[in-house]
Amino acid sequence: MKLIVAVFGLFALVAAYPSVKHHTITDKSALERQRDILELFKHINQLSSRKEHIQISKSYKIEEHYNDYSKPEVAKYFYKIYQYGLLPKGEIFSLFYQKHLEEAIALFKLLYYAGDYHTFYKTAVWARQYVNEGIFLYALSVAIFHRSDTYGIIVPPIHEINPFYFFSSDVIQQAFKYKQLKEDDRGYTIFSNYSGYLNSHQEHSLSYFTEDIGLSSFYYYYNLYYPHWLSSEDYDYRRDRRGETYFFVYQQIVSKYYLERLCNGFGEVPHLDWKVPLETGYHPSLQYPNGVHFPVRPKFYNYGPKYVDYTLVQDYERRIRDAIDKGYVYTQGGQKLNLYSKDSVTILGNLVQSNPDSPNRLYYGPLHEHARHLLGCSYQTIKKKPIPSVLEHHETCLRDPAFYQFFKKIVSFYHKYKSQLPPYTEKHLLFEGVEVKKVEFDPLVTYFDYFYADVTNAVYVTVREYQEDKIRIKVRQKRLNHDPFGYKVFVNSDKDQTAVVKMYIGPKFDEYGRFINISENRLNFVIFDHFKYQLRSGQNVIERSSQQTPFYQDDRVGYRELYQQVVDALGGKRQFQVRNNEAYYGIPRRFLLPKGRVDGFDCQFYVFVSPYVRPKYHREYSEDYYYPKVGSGAKYIDEYPLGYPFDRTINYDQVFQSIPNSYFYSAKIYHRNA
Repeated sequence: MKLIVAVFGLFALVAAYPSVKHHTITDKSALERQRDILELFKHINQLSSRKEHIQISKSYKIEEHYNDYSKPEVAKYFYKIYQYGLLPKGEIFSLFYQKHLEEAIALFKLLYYAGDYHTFYKTAVWARQYVNEGIFLYALSVAIFHRSDTYGIIVPPIHEINPFYFFSSDVIQQAFKYKQLKEDDRGYTIFSNYSGYLNSHQEHSLSYFTEDIGLSSFYYYYNLYYPHWLSSEDYDYRRDRRGETYFFVYQQIVSKYYLERLCNGFGEVPHLDWKVPLETGYHPSLQYPNGVHFPVRPKFYNYGPKYVDYTLVQDYERRIRDAIDKGYVYTQGGQKLNLYSKDSVTILGNLVQSNPDSPNRLYYGPLHEHARHLLGCSYQTIKKKPIPSVLEHHETCLRDPAFYQFFKKIVSFYHKYKSQLPPYTEKHLLFEGVEVKKVEFDPLVTYFDYFYADVTNAVYVTVREYQEDKIRIKVRQKRLNHDPFGYKVFVNSDKDQTAVVKMYIGPKFDEYGRFINISENRLNFVIFDHFKYQLRSGQNVIERSSQQTPFYQDDRVGYRELYQQVVDALGGKRQFQVRNNEAYYGIPRRFLLPKGRVDGFDCQFYVFVSPYVRPKYHREYSEDYYYPKVGSGAKYIDEYPLGYPFDRTINYDQVFQSIPNSYFYSAKIYHRNA
């Protein structure tokens, strides 16, 4: 059976809001907050030259305002470690080094527990000037997404805030050059390639996918909304099925990667064996803001020198697999927890992620953290000044092929666990009185088009240049896209009833042209669409378009455009409108389809219609912004297991082929060369 995993439900689960809607923000105080917070992200790698920032940072004293925080002890603790000495400005920050993480958490708590917005803002301005840039950017972003009074605030695209993590060092050097040699205020545009042109390894031919800034941004934002170190109990995550979501996020990513591999003539994601040197080398071609280059991993990399990480990853992996086989885990107090009771998949997910909700973080350990150190080939730390690899940053780790090899191993825990559960029978799957008669699709065509990104934040400016804000440097890069398309699902129903429609996309043949049976192929299907629908008695023609899929996201509005919109709205020149998914996270809509082939890539869609089951923690979205708030439980469409009906083993292919409320549709995806 193929071990490649698919994400059957990830975003059916994680972004259940309907198609894109725009909401007008008219409240003046909300607009002022949006403007002020945007200013905090401008030229993040140097001190702010905004006069208000300079004034506040000089006058605001944390030690004089302990009582302005809802938890004064948090402010006292932060001030104490600040006096001891934090990671200096200009040094490289990574969440996957314990000392760095502790400092980032301390600053997050300081911002999160600010008693009101004004205290929060002053604290943020102070930290902007005195705290390490990486720690500040991370802690501020997490705080914005979790505080109730900043709910709905839009942060600028991360690739514009910190271009160093998204564009190759030669592009950054060109930006430096243009800034130094500029003769007037006209802007500059730099062409950016992917690392595939280096041709250092066959995997680099997939760099249009692995290095896509939209895809990397999605993963970055997901980890801001659900940090691995945040406690569900302290920050009210309990409604969000955290552990189960964890598995599906990685299923979605790895499965999409597998589809792209097939489109390019490759096969399965290679199996990662700790006892064999890693064949896949990686040259990231990135540099940090301080000029240091990201570490390079040679081909056939030997894990030996990193003996501590090497030993721990094997220990932790063995303990997790033993727990799945035995059917229980031990808490830190020695208590047994049944892994096969209701909702126990969340326990397993928490355990594998090693978040604060894990029953025993000490014993089952942070497997992913040590694996990132080991696979990334990063240099050993001296004091607290490491040189992390791309795997040790959420915004860069999708670039490395080793990421997919490792997380294929992680999601195999999930499938090993699910394989112990009984398969669904025809009785479980059947929706009495409902039949999917046929499916129709418009032509499916992909192509590469050009995208422009503002990288002005990569260069350093004088006080005057900061305040005048006339420098413009952009990057021009090709990226995968597809023609808009629509599709229809024809459904007969014997009565009026509410249903849930799921659609998945998966391969039809493997890399050798062999048909893949659904019992194996179920692991390769990716969620395509998922929505609630009111069936009427008789024939129903459900029409959908590629713009309606709820868990994919359009491009975020750039910093300058966003800032100008807010300023114009405050001046009464126009309305400030927010897309409902602008302040959330999602996979780029451009990746709704895999690349395909010039002669057509054979794929198949699977439509499954089931009775609607109201989710346990159902809540309506905010009328102001209409996207789910973290911890609200509002992001689930239904109460089915994530990935249903592909979440369990299939003993008989014919069961899935014959149930009338499902339908397989074969299609070809064509790639149009420019």
